[in-house]
Amino acid sequence: MPFSKVLNVILVAIGLALIVPTRVAGQAVVLGKSIAAEQQVSMESIDHSAWNHLLKKYVDQEGQVNYKTWKASKTDVASLDSYLATLSKASRTKGSSKQSKLAFWINAYNAVTIKGILREYPTTSIRNHTAKFFGYNIWKNLLLPVGAAPVSLDDIEHQILRKMGEPRIHFAIVCASKGCPSLLNQAYTKEKVDQQLDENARNFFANTNNFRYDVSSQRFYLSSILSWFAEDFGKDQASQLKTIAKFLPTLEATKAATNNSVSLSFLDYDWNLNQQ
Repeated sequence: MPFSKVLNVILVAIGLALIVPTRVAGQAVVLGKSIAAEQQVSMESIDHSAWNHLLKKYVDQEGQVNYKTWKASKTDVASLDSYLATLSKASRTKGSSKQSKLAFWINAYNAVTIKGILREYPTTSIRNHTAKFFGYNIWKNLLLPVGAAPVSLDDIEHQILRKMGEPRIHFAIVCASKGCPSLLNQAYTKEKVDQQLDENARNFFANTNNFRYDVSSQRFYLSSILSWFAEDFGKDQASQLKTIAKFLPTLEATKAATNNSVSLSFLDYDWNLNQQ
């Protein structure tokens, strides 16, 4: 092909890349509903009891979800849709406590994820629905209107929750995979969110799929979550280990973390669906 034609092809490709927004790479799916600003309420006022009921009904003590039975219940699928519409009533500007915001956004992330999986079920992994360039990506194209604009799962995790400076969120938001933290079978609430986050963190590290301590080699084997989001736990290994020390399952492990006297390895992540 003559050089001039090659150059034209390259220029066209660059032009298309510049004019096609990232989010339209896949068809957007909008949950909930758009609410006029004057009808929006503080996150303090959002009722999470319907979500709590659904979690208790379909999530077991190990955090595994009965997607098959849930999807078969038109009533409970509609109940989840109604709860998502309730979340859409929240304002992102009206005053609310940090505890209310944490509870709201963690519940929102988990509820949107569950809805996304129910839409696709039966499926074996959320990764089956995360197209990289073209096509639907559940993390980017599944949108929930909250306040002035719709937010994606990526938005909730990276632009909202992580910016709240609370590393324990990584033991609470669940991407429908076995490698994730266990999905708590109760809704987060402003009254209990701190206690719930602490409990999640302890349960996370008590699971040998997420944490193991080899005393003989002085090595921690940690979930990949602690590698991917290391900066959220501290600026260096010493500070990161101090952040998690109090949640570790043994005094020996806690002491090793506090003293930064271990080397780190990271475990493979299990992307298989967290289904019962």
